[in-house]
Amino acid sequence: MIPPAFDYTRPATVDEAVRVLADAGEDAKVLAGGQSLLPLLRMRLAFPELVVDVGRIPALRGVREDGDTVVIGAMTTHHDVIHDPLVRRHAGLLASATATVADPAIRHRGTLGGSLAHADPAGDLPAVVLALGGELVAQGPGGQRTIPARDFFVDYLQSSLAPDELLTEVRVPKTEGWGFHYEKFHQVAQSWAIVGVATLVRRDDGHIAEARIGLSNMGSTPLRASVTEEALSGAGDAEAVARAAESAAEGTRPSQDTSASPEYREHLARVLTRRAVLVAAGMG
Repeated sequence: MIPPAFDYTRPATVDEAVRVLADAGEDAKVLAGGQSLLPLLRMRLAFPELVVDVGRIPALRGVREDGDTVVIGAMTTHHDVIHDPLVRRHAGLLASATATVADPAIRHRGTLGGSLAHADPAGDLPAVVLALGGELVAQGPGGQRTIPARDFFVDYLQSSLAPDELLTEVRVPKTEGWGFHYEKFHQVAQSWAIVGVATLVRRDDGHIAEARIGLSNMGSTPLRASVTEEALSGAGDAEAVARAAESAAEGTRPSQDTSASPEYREHLARVLTRRAVLVAAGMG
């Protein structure tokens, strides 16, 4: 399908992009890698008067350390996230989950910031950044602000970014020493996950001391399986993990669609959480 007509601009700096967005207001859409926006345009689910292409702004790319935090530019591609040595060493869950996104062609074009700003609860990376306890940095006319991942995702395809703000970087705490695993179930290769589970586990003296679990496609935003996280404290064997995983769907509101019923998604959340935790904890 042919998208509706729109104007196009390609700013060279973050400040210029913010000025353009502020002038255009809600009539503008940001184009990052294009793997989320372009399908919406073709299906006529988005009708921007102006598309702001931020793909040529060097300051939005790259990975660096900032103390106990890994800082990733919003325009860093999935491919670069997967292969960056800092991400692989300090935020292995993010690298592992990103490697499951779609196919190589999309991973070479799609960006971390674009995926998060799209705020699709079925996406792989929002739940991962939520589990990591990440923060997202946005820049607007009034300067920068830092948004915790738990506050960034507002509703289906809605983030807390204002129309005149640009997502500039993603900050995730270093998780060296934590076990991790990303588990998802999808019907065909490269399709959206029916349910995804992002898991981090820290062990102490053979038992789980702390667990963080992010769920995708279990509501209108990515969610934390907080009841299961608490139940896993002190778990030392597979049976204890299985018992804790039975509460993985508590507090969720999965949708009904052609892929799965809410009840089936709840079942998948329990099964995938058990598998992910066992692998992350080195018990399976």
